[in-house]
Amino acid sequence: MSRTGRVVWITGLSGAGKSTLARELAAKIRNKDNPVVLLDGDELRDVFGAAASTETNHGRAGRLALALQYAHLCRVIAEQELTVVIATISLFHEVHAWNREYLPGYFEVYLKVPVDELRRRDPKGIYRRFDAGELNNVAGFDLPIDEPVHADWVVEFEPGQRPSTVAEDLLSRLDERKAV
Repeated sequence: MSRTGRVVWITGLSGAGKSTLARELAAKIRNKDNPVVLLDGDELRDVFGAAASTETNHGRAGRLALALQYAHLCRVIAEQELTVVIATISLFHEVHAWNREYLPGYFEVYLKVPVDELRRRDPKGIYRRFDAGELNNVAGFDLPIDEPVHADWVVEFEPGQRPSTVAEDLLSRLDERKAV
């Protein structure tokens, strides 16, 4: 059986559940004895030297450049016949368009979570620090984002929604796409 690479690009604002869903999905793919590479935007920021909260790193231009680096990395890995699952904000039309054109088996997931829920979760204290005036260039707040217009799947927030259930549904969608 021949294998082809694919990229599952999970996007949404901070606190939307991208990393949680990506970990759940990667585990389910591994459980089916398929190789998978899990990439997380927060970890990649460190790898690419862009973790410090500066205008250069977190402004639109810096975020866009970083997102394109992520996309290129995903392509290199997927071309080795691996599945890449990446969790990243990277909400730019330019990146989504590039991904659709150049990433094998590209599947875009947008986690759409209301601002009130994001503020309630706030795992990194980003929204609290933004509200206190300690942080700027917060995606979706003082830094405009591009909501995906052609996402393959938009996951609307529902209270009580379990990440494992969402991951199972996503895996089914990916399997259906692969069979076509």
